[in-house]
Amino acid sequence: MSTQVLQELCVNLRRKMEPPLPEEEVRQLLREYMQWNVIVNTPESVIGALELEVRYKISFWDALILHSAQSAGANILYSEDFSAGQKYDGVQVINPFATL
Repeated sequence: MSTQVLQELCVNLRRKMEPPLPEEEVRQLLREYMQWNVIVNTPESVIGALELEVRYKISFWDALILHSAQSAGANILYSEDFSAGQKYDGVQVINPFATL
């Protein structure tokens, strides 16, 4: 889990849900996710993401998430934003909402 994903989760739960999730519930959920292996984006992450953006022709923000997954040694990346089933250097994308 990257810091970027935690940030996006926070914004979406507070601004895009109707009604928004209460602040304390968001904090508790974030604390639970912080128990996972959290990858902190660094300047090197940004450089790596730029390379992935160009190589795979994906958005910079998706490339930053992919870079975090690769840095963590992940084999699977759960996302609705990438092409489901696509592999990026051994990281396979699974859309968690595809079977809903």
